[in-house]
Amino acid sequence: MNKNTALLVIDVQNGMFLESYPVYDGDGLLERISGLIQKARASDVPVIYVQHNEGEGEPLETHSEGWHIHPKIAPARGEIIIQKQKPDSFHETNLQLELEALGIQKVVLAGLQTDFCIDATCRRATELGYQVTVVQDGHSTYSQRDQTASQIIERYNDQFRSFAELLESSSIEFCWD
Repeated sequence: MNKNTALLVIDVQNGMFLESYPVYDGDGLLERISGLIQKARASDVPVIYVQHNEGEGEPLETHSEGWHIHPKIAPARGEIIIQKQKPDSFHETNLQLELEALGIQKVVLAGLQTDFCIDATCRRATELGYQVTVVQDGHSTYSQRDQTASQIIERYNDQFRSFAELLESSSIEFCWD
């Protein structure tokens, strides 16, 4: 990877880790994303957080406890936080302006939810001309209807391969010569 790269951490918020309905492999996901953030910061790669905003009574209700970014991967002072209301992190947000201001051409995506915000943001970033890497083990979802979360993640990883690079978190290095 090179200096025109940013790590996007999408919707890793308290409300996604509720004990009553936890996201699949939540602890493992937090550990892997934390490791990515540490590697990015050590290489002076921007870490940009995306924070979803929901209405009253929803798990990610704006300014509620569930809305806050999970403390295990909390932003450092000065890191950018993008506020959004739709799955696509670019839709009606300043994400593209922030990326352009930083000279970013490549984005590495991690976070939640595989089949909504990761998918929508990945597709939009590709359409906008960014080189996209999806962290294969760096996103998660919930089991739904007749599919387990693991099956959904596997299916989406197969789809991501058709238009993005797919790498395990342990393979991602932000350093360069």
